[in-house]
Amino acid sequence: MAFNQLAKDRPRLLIVGGGYVGFTLAQQLQTRIKESGGVVTVVDPNPYMTYLPFLPEVAAGNIEARSAIVPHRQHLKDCELIGGRVESIDHANRTVSIRGIDQGPDFDLPYDEIVIAGGSVTRTFPIEGLAENAIGLKTIEEAVSLRNWVLERIEIASLTDDEAEKRKALTFIVVGGGFAGIEAIGELEDMARTAVERNDRLKVSDLRFVLVEAMGRIMPEVTEERAEKVVADLRSRGIEVLLNTSLDSAKDQLVKLINMKDKSPAGEMYTDTLVWTAGVQASPFVKNSDLPVDERGRVRAGADLRVTGDDGPIKGAWAAGDIAAVPDLTGAGPGGFCVPNAQHAVRQAKTMAKNIMATREGKPLEDYYHENLGAVAGLGLYKGAATIRGVDFGGLPAWAAHRLYHGYAIPTIERKVRVFSEWGINMLFGRDTTGMRHVRDPRRSFKIAAGDEVDKAKARL
Repeated sequence: MAFNQLAKDRPRLLIVGGGYVGFTLAQQLQTRIKESGGVVTVVDPNPYMTYLPFLPEVAAGNIEARSAIVPHRQHLKDCELIGGRVESIDHANRTVSIRGIDQGPDFDLPYDEIVIAGGSVTRTFPIEGLAENAIGLKTIEEAVSLRNWVLERIEIASLTDDEAEKRKALTFIVVGGGFAGIEAIGELEDMARTAVERNDRLKVSDLRFVLVEAMGRIMPEVTEERAEKVVADLRSRGIEVLLNTSLDSAKDQLVKLINMKDKSPAGEMYTDTLVWTAGVQASPFVKNSDLPVDERGRVRAGADLRVTGDDGPIKGAWAAGDIAAVPDLTGAGPGGFCVPNAQHAVRQAKTMAKNIMATREGKPLEDYYHENLGAVAGLGLYKGAATIRGVDFGGLPAWAAHRLYHGYAIPTIERKVRVFSEWGINMLFGRDTTGMRHVRDPRRSFKIAAGDEVDKAKARL
């Protein structure tokens, strides 16, 4: 849709963000609001929703990248979709400033109601060398790049006689012991083990996987007993688990660690691969708004998901998901708020859809309440950890529970079929450990062929 064709004469419900909350809410409301004469507008720089729990599986090649994303235009056909990023919000005048993707035009867009659903971004710290040498695992692009990078390091290591370079190539460090970090290191180690077993110039014992966690335990979402069993399982696979340890610096591919108890040095190692999964923070664009924001940068919301300031709910403004401080009425959330995860985001979106329609019909609003039934994690093929209704279990049953739950939870029938089909194909034919080279620079071969002397000089076979 061209910019000059954006709806100008219809009441607009503007959804900022097309992730869990934005996508689910748009699906729930697009037809009803269109039939009432309004329009649902979704603004997001990406044309798809990313199902984040599948990023470790994409990084390990268990499913294809496109199966872990849900395209907006295919499934939000009754919405007005804008590929751009909201830069600021002026709710007093019901206007947002949008920057189009790829140097697209900047423009202001009016709205009648707004939903803040911008999710979260990777939380980082000013650690020397981190920005230059690390990669996150928060986007589908990062997952694809990480998979190919790890497989390429294995191939490079198999061709060198320099033991120091070999050790560096085969040392993989993951920082962060939450669900993202544990699943990432479990899946990547499993993939790397298979790849090395298929390479007769390497041994599995050449691999070195290191998990770095600043706290004294991992996976706060499960019981301490289950977390300790996961640590024991990872260590039995040869993965080094360093608790009470943090990253001190990562300059020039030399990772230096520090003991969090006494701030003493905790070792150092060279690595080509540093994966950062040490938490998330609310998307920062809401700081450029006149909406109330808490000390952690989250939009303040009530239990009914209306944006709420010191004087009560703010008319025409809603918020949910990672970007919002939503009260956890079960009392289980840290600080009294819902934790930032997909389980809450999807359910909040469904409650919000009911409440948005209720305000239009003059009906009472519903408070968001969801009691977490547990958590499941995949740690590689046939390996997992789970706590469901207070019952801990691991191994194959937990792995099956993880796949069944997330295969069911990813939106749309079409994506569910893709995911289960790919899992079935991999179980039948085995894990695919073929890496694609130069994903980070797809024009490299063309530039060399076209006579770019700089790239020719840098080129390796």
